[in-house]
Amino acid sequence: MKGISILGCGWLGLPLAVSLIKKGHLVKGSTTASEKLALLKDKQILPFVITLNTTGISGNVAAFLDNSNLLIINIPPGMHNNSEEKFSKKIAMLLPHIERSRIKKVIFVSSTSVYGKASGVITEAITPQPTTPSAKELIVAEELLRNSKARFTTTVIRFGGLIGEDRHPVKFLSGKKNLANPKGNINFIHQDDCIGLIESVIAKNYFGKTLNGVYPHHPERAAYYTEKAKQLSLEPPQFDTTSPSETRKIFSLYAEKELDYEFRVSV
Repeated sequence: MKGISILGCGWLGLPLAVSLIKKGHLVKGSTTASEKLALLKDKQILPFVITLNTTGISGNVAAFLDNSNLLIINIPPGMHNNSEEKFSKKIAMLLPHIERSRIKKVIFVSSTSVYGKASGVITEAITPQPTTPSAKELIVAEELLRNSKARFTTTVIRFGGLIGEDRHPVKFLSGKKNLANPKGNINFIHQDDCIGLIESVIAKNYFGKTLNGVYPHHPERAAYYTEKAKQLSLEPPQFDTTSPSETRKIFSLYAEKELDYEFRVSV
């Protein structure tokens, strides 16, 4: 049994915690909403209210990290709400608390958005070229965590577009007209594979690494969204077939070759 603390028990963190508990781990989980404490407790997660700010952290961080040797950081940059609230500063506020704890390993959930507008075949060997404020902050946060390797070792997982039974972008795109990039590629990963990949990193002690998490199939956008809309009985989106398209296929080479991970759920 391992003591694991998950910072951010939301769409991904909550089912991840449940899965880890089923495997025999003792899991502490955080939320920013006190009304969710009962839900976490009901799932056998030891619940904490923790909120990271650029000037400090509210909540009992010491107790949240106590007796855990692994921390999973799974909180979004959230900069679409406040572009001035630097995500990396929140991570910087967290660092001293991690270093004072017994945490020896960290998994940081990042995003393939850090590759920016890079096109063609993209692997972990490609140097990130972030263009959005949130992606730029993710890169800084990744580096902050990596640079603390004297106290703990971090693995960064850059997930592609997140989908699940209750979450799919076609629901937002349904009925929209003149969408660009019809022959561009899909780079998604299902929630189940996000959990599976994180658990594989833990089981195989794969730390001090950076890896992509994207399902190894990259259909063209127009064909993909048209088919998904039909499957869900939604109005298909319409694409501007005269607009130029950019090939962009993100591969998870380390996950497949070094972790020997087999993706479970087709996107």
